[in-house]
Amino acid sequence: MLAIIGGSGLAQLASLEATHRKAVRTPYGEPSGPLTFGTIRGRPVVFLARHGYGHTIPPHEVNYRANVWALREEGVRQIVAVASVGGVRADLGPGVLLAPNQIIDYTWGRRSTYFEGGDVPVTHIDFTHPYSDALRQRLLAAARAAGEPLLDGGVYAATQGPRLETAAEVDRIERDGADVIGMTGMPEAALARELGIEYAAIAVVVNHAAGRGESTGGIAMDRIEAMLQATIGRARRVIEALAGMP
Repeated sequence: MLAIIGGSGLAQLASLEATHRKAVRTPYGEPSGPLTFGTIRGRPVVFLARHGYGHTIPPHEVNYRANVWALREEGVRQIVAVASVGGVRADLGPGVLLAPNQIIDYTWGRRSTYFEGGDVPVTHIDFTHPYSDALRQRLLAAARAAGEPLLDGGVYAATQGPRLETAAEVDRIERDGADVIGMTGMPEAALARELGIEYAAIAVVVNHAAGRGESTGGIAMDRIEAMLQATIGRARRVIEALAGMP
């Protein structure tokens, strides 16, 4: 089954013909909210709002382990995550969609693995390529079918939040090789890998990162919200096209 994890601006999927919701308990606590089951173009899909259906959970307090575990327990084998990001690279301005292929993790203090505790053997996963390339290619094909430009590749910098970054931090992140900045890509991607779930993302650029473009003097939060509302529908259309693919 395909799962969609919706980030800021995507608390529901209008195209999802919902059949029921289910509250799931996990060994790691409660997920961000009930799982919403339904179909898109006849394909079974489950949806989860990462920040809760009322957008009340900040990035550093999301129970990523419970979210991914709950999806796996319900038969999910593929996850497409949607996340709003700031553009670091000059050509990645507001309104751009991209499917990242690499991650740099700057988060700290988050429960980031299932392999911990005295009775759990030490386990190392291969994370050379953090996103499933097969699922990424399907996303890119779906975007072409939907007529929505989706850039192929990019390095996602996962920062702690909930505050936005300073201009100096963005300078460092750019030197490190990142193209966009978000707050939710990790440990979500790693947890999916630990459970053997294919994972890919649609990053929606809603602003230039601090010190870049129109954010040189500061970031206007109202403009972020306006861009999110104007752009998120394009991510929905890519998801609809993905669900309709054989």
